[in-house]
Amino acid sequence: MHSITAVRRLHGLDTLRAAAIILVVLYHTTINVTFKPSFGPFGTLGWAGVDLFFVLSGYLIGNQIFAAFARGERFSLARFYARRALRTLPNFYVVLTLYFCLPLVLGGTPPPSLWRFVSFTQNVGLHPGTAFSHAWSLCIEEQFYVMLPIIALLVGWSRSIRLGWVILIGAMAAAAMLRYWLWRQYGGDGAAYYQHIYYASWCRFDELLPGVALALIKNFHAATWQRLIAAGNRTLCAGLASTLLTLFLFLNFHAQEPDGYRLWMSVVGYPMLACSFALLTLAALSPNSWLARCRIPGAGSLALWSYAIYLTHKAVMHVLKTNFIAHGYDASAPLSLAVMLGSSVIVGWLLYTLVETPFMNLRERWFGTHQSAPLTRDRIQVAAQISDGTPTLYPCTPSMPSTVSIAQSSSDSTDSAIT
Repeated sequence: MHSITAVRRLHGLDTLRAAAIILVVLYHTTINVTFKPSFGPFGTLGWAGVDLFFVLSGYLIGNQIFAAFARGERFSLARFYARRALRTLPNFYVVLTLYFCLPLVLGGTPPPSLWRFVSFTQNVGLHPGTAFSHAWSLCIEEQFYVMLPIIALLVGWSRSIRLGWVILIGAMAAAAMLRYWLWRQYGGDGAAYYQHIYYASWCRFDELLPGVALALIKNFHAATWQRLIAAGNRTLCAGLASTLLTLFLFLNFHAQEPDGYRLWMSVVGYPMLACSFALLTLAALSPNSWLARCRIPGAGSLALWSYAIYLTHKAVMHVLKTNFIAHGYDASAPLSLAVMLGSSVIVGWLLYTLVETPFMNLRERWFGTHQSAPLTRDRIQVAAQISDGTPTLYPCTPSMPSTVSIAQSSSDSTDSAIT
């Protein structure tokens, strides 16, 4: 059996993933428990943790797919989907079962119809405040897992990586235009904004694409990638500055009185934030950067448990908040918050240990990365033709070997960010 704990991890990516789950938990504590900025801007802007998860997922899943192509391996859709299912579905179905068995206990309100969760379309037309509403981001990621490998295969059959870049840039432009069009209809209504823009797949999928762009550069523009990761600390500084600027703009120029949200931050703010997080992700992948070299105690564990914590933390908080209030305690008191936050981590760890880990080990036994089959010479392989700097796809022949060798670590190739 292959243990998922016996792998080398990338500390920079672990730090970003840990930061993402901390931000999300603090945000949900702020809006569901304290109803005041108890954690300062970290709670008020903690929703951005989901955006960071999106970028990380875009890179990690894109790198899995593109690295296989670049190495000349046969990419199996069935195997990819099976691995994703064993990674994401066990935890999700356990928590989903609990929510539907105890909806008022865990969420306070009834959840949407079960079929919407099972089909991962719960985010479409989602009303804020329903039980297990935070599954909206998981739905977008699952939809992404379905679409990206299919698009990648179509690009592979076209034998042109340039087409991949055209699709990626065009998709980001299309999402911005769609947000503009929808804002004209729903921008002045806060609830409708969330329902039709914030939660909508077609308005948020573009935040995964900067991560996909990093994976494309890494696997098909080797010289450019080497230049980028050689400037890790400069990239880190640029990413931090860009992130702080974008969050400042969101904090001051996004929401408008008395309700609704402003136009330009709705249209360009989300991709700005995603590109900023992509710079931080690039810094995390740069071996000489402070972010990559700095190992923060506990970050690796939070990164491992982040999916389980994400699924369970709102239910834990709701149960504890209800009991604190019932027994006359102030749910927003520092001690109460410490109990809630600590319990969220413990419950997430339990789910990770009892459900996620056994299925991940099962995944490695049945669909381990060592089982990838190389393509034969008469098949089409994806490779980087560096001679003119433009990646192309071409038939694999003895005189035209792949010029890209991708060194993989498990943290850099096998898992997405939230899921």
